[in-house]
Amino acid sequence: MALPLFAMVQRGQVTLHQSLFDERADSRMALPMVYGGPGRYVQGPGELSRQGRYLSWLGCAAYVLFDQGTEDRLCRQIVDGFLDKDLSEPFFKIYNGPCTEEAVVEMAKEAQAEYCDMVVGIGGGKMLDIAKAVAFYAELPLCVCPTAASMDGPCSAISVLYHEDGSFDRYLMLEKNPDLVVVDTNVVAAAPLRMTVAGMGDALATYFEARSCAAAHGANEHGGTPGHLALVAARACYDTLMECGVAAKRDLKKGRVSPAVERLIECNILLSGVGFESGGLALAHAIANGLTILPECKAMHGEAVAFGLVVQLRLERAPELDQVLEFCQRVGLPTTLEELGLGEISDADLQGVANAVFRNERNMANEQAKVTKQKLLQLMCEA
Repeated sequence: MALPLFAMVQRGQVTLHQSLFDERADSRMALPMVYGGPGRYVQGPGELSRQGRYLSWLGCAAYVLFDQGTEDRLCRQIVDGFLDKDLSEPFFKIYNGPCTEEAVVEMAKEAQAEYCDMVVGIGGGKMLDIAKAVAFYAELPLCVCPTAASMDGPCSAISVLYHEDGSFDRYLMLEKNPDLVVVDTNVVAAAPLRMTVAGMGDALATYFEARSCAAAHGANEHGGTPGHLALVAARACYDTLMECGVAAKRDLKKGRVSPAVERLIECNILLSGVGFESGGLALAHAIANGLTILPECKAMHGEAVAFGLVVQLRLERAPELDQVLEFCQRVGLPTTLEELGLGEISDADLQGVANAVFRNERNMANEQAKVTKQKLLQLMCEA
């Protein structure tokens, strides 16, 4: 079977960032360097209406997925995007349910029955997860069109499946990343500001988690060691946020799609997507995922990641901690349990979060600093 598009596997490259490594090398050093990313990424104002020129690279008959809210807001742009002369009439599928395995398998069968030769997902994280899974089961090329920059999942080869009641089922690890990602910055900039700020929180952790993964000789989300390209992309996330994050938020408040906003959207979606998947995840994401066991935690994913990052940097005694705290304060990212709305959390619930964090063995294996449950509890309370 052919390797996923634009996937790259190279052996003997594990010493690229030797300065990041310590003497704790173990058998994982035998891992190859593995990079994965989308086949092509297109970003700019108005691109949703022009996506037909890119979709014709993948096929001619699209199975197009979106929810009712997306249709209500973007119907004209969606229809215009399929007027390209090389495309036949698409099959539009409006779906408002959860991303369950049963649902995506049925939609994959429908796509095949309608003789579609590609899948297009338009919307937020859940809808893109659905489109990824449908394309996977239908064995068709995939284009995703995110309508918000709230997290770094659109470019990844991961789909999150849930049970019918909304509870987590499992991660569906895909054979390849999306073939095409089309980001209309007019659409993304019009999303609620909180969503884009949450995306900053997700992207803010990318560099520090990739750095930790490299230092711990850990495995990235592709099962390989982080290479130079992934670490450069991860570092670019941090640099971009420090340079443009505050200005971009100010421009978004004014409804302006400025150069700073364009750079921020690229950071949240592309740079962080490549950086986390090929760079690796560590304590910050383990904490963010651990917090999901609390029904009272209403924080968005990126907000929880920002809190987790502060804990990780305190644990590592990282010199960037003060700069990260100042940035979070300026853009409005939470850095304490109280700011997450968990100021009254019980000791038992906090212990449950710590237990969930340590059950995430994959991410915890990438944390370069040693930590115990007791130390983690202390750091979460002190953050």
